[in-house]
Amino acid sequence: MDSAQQQAAVEAGYAALIDSVATLSLATVAADGRADISYAPFVRDERGRFCIFISALAAHTGNLLREPAASVMLIQPEAQASNLFARERLTLRCRAEEVQRDHADYEPILQCMQARFGPLIAQLRSLADFHLLALVPLSGTYVVGFGRAYELDVHSGELRHIDADRLRRRSAGEAD
Repeated sequence: MDSAQQQAAVEAGYAALIDSVATLSLATVAADGRADISYAPFVRDERGRFCIFISALAAHTGNLLREPAASVMLIQPEAQASNLFARERLTLRCRAEEVQRDHADYEPILQCMQARFGPLIAQLRSLADFHLLALVPLSGTYVVGFGRAYELDVHSGELRHIDADRLRRRSAGEAD
């Protein structure tokens, strides 16, 4: 397989992972600086944002409304992994943006959610404590297995292999 075919296979795997999961793991920052982790069902909109509809009763909602920095992980189910130390995963550093009820994106996103998750969304829409948030990817890493990690350029969609030299430069805070 030549490098163009390898790159195409990696990009196809990346897209397939996103399409194969309905929930994301969500890391947020609490008011006291502690890290919180949770999960939420999502839909991806046409701009590549991961949209979640979450209750104010959940800690992550208040965290995101106060501090919009978050990390998201989509990961291959354990049962499908040939090695639990090298599960396929996508990790994204994101900025959360609330989509207000009167915004043009609000209805189309919730219609997509209802199509994906069923009539429960119609019930949740009637609850005043639910907020629609769009998680905007800022940077990311896609890991296929041992030695097969890729840095995601969120603007171009390009996946660049992270070799040992690039990893060393990233760890030292140097530019590529």
